[in-house]
Amino acid sequence: MNDLKPKLGYVGTGLMGGPMTLRLLAAGYEVAVWNRTREKILPLLEAGASEADGPVDVASQADIVMMCLTDAKAVEQVVFGAGGVASGGASGKLLVDFSSMRPDTTREFEARLRSEAGMGWIDAPVSGGVKGAEEGTLAILAGGDADEIERVRPVLAHLSQRVTHMGPSGAGQVTKLCNQVIVGANLATIAEAISLAEKAGVDATQLAEALTGGFGDSIPLQIFGPRYANRQYEPFLGHVFTMLKDLDTALDLGDASAADLPMATKAAELLRRAEEKGWAEEDITRVIELFET
Repeated sequence: MNDLKPKLGYVGTGLMGGPMTLRLLAAGYEVAVWNRTREKILPLLEAGASEADGPVDVASQADIVMMCLTDAKAVEQVVFGAGGVASGGASGKLLVDFSSMRPDTTREFEARLRSEAGMGWIDAPVSGGVKGAEEGTLAILAGGDADEIERVRPVLAHLSQRVTHMGPSGAGQVTKLCNQVIVGANLATIAEAISLAEKAGVDATQLAEALTGGFGDSIPLQIFGPRYANRQYEPFLGHVFTMLKDLDTALDLGDASAADLPMATKAAELLRRAEEKGWAEEDITRVIELFET
């Protein structure tokens, strides 16, 4: 073990956090882990992670705490609740938050953590999905202090193909919302195109391959085009409610910034229809079924 490597902690080892932690372990880092559902850390313990008693224990053991949680409510509880990260924080330690939430909430939490624990906060939402987490090819969109981001850059290099410092606290979250506007509208449009192909008598299973390299091509098309056409829901890639949450946040930011978001609005409407059908916690591929009637 290289004694120069910082000790790491990871809270929230689900779809994204699990494979990210495995990559850090493979790179030779000591990683203390905790997850609300303990079963999700078992593969990480087998790979060499150590089990922490809770978020405060993770923060006590680690120089850098990483976190990937569902929403701002979960983040607030894990960081500032009883036995939270802030209780084990100390000056010089850093929290890197891969979660997606409102930029103003991130700025509030960042200031609060510095005040209560002297601990830095980097908002670092990601793009690239589960595949990117597994392969270490995520795009990390960072907001926060430039020197603190440089401190964690060598660690993040094992998780990503690119870490871009977008500006002060909250800038990473704004950038992620821009990403979600593009992705959400793209996924809705791809479903629409697959439906058109099917109803017009064209083999929709060939559409993604046929458009490869053209102006209509994209990573989402190559991933979701075949999934839509084949009604393939495994492996699980992401919840309907997660994308809807991000699009609703983007729409709120658009209102506050006087930015018109017509495409994001339509994509959110589609996802809300999926939610109303009871698919909130199902894979986002289910949206193709909205086009079947």
